[in-house]
Amino acid sequence: MTNQHHSTQPKTKVAHSGIWSYVIGFVLAVTLTLLAYVIVVNHLATGFTLLATLLGLAAVQLLVQLVFFLHLGRDKNSRWNVASFYFMLLVLVIFVGGSLWIMSNLNYNMMMSPEEMNKFMLDQSMRGF
Repeated sequence: MTNQHHSTQPKTKVAHSGIWSYVIGFVLAVTLTLLAYVIVVNHLATGFTLLATLLGLAAVQLLVQLVFFLHLGRDKNSRWNVASFYFMLLVLVIFVGGSLWIMSNLNYNMMMSPEEMNKFMLDQSMRGF
């Protein structure tokens, strides 16, 4: 019975730090959301300044969500979490970038009027393959 000196102190300490982490994250998230709301509703910024401000607040909000709620990068052993996040980010960029590229290409190719399209198709068929 030499293991009687186990204490629950570290577990409660971790639980308290986890709760405070969520509380701090929640307060920061609400503050950032209300700040963006106040800026837009009161017309404190317009045009590019408004866009830049909102994008900056959104980036900070993203970091708050990742750090305080998803616990990304806070532990020493979180390499796999960070690696999976970067992989997800890469896939997202490929999907969004590819979709925008395809839509831009379709927009460029479909800008002809129906008469111009018929003429183009007839010209293509006369040339042969």
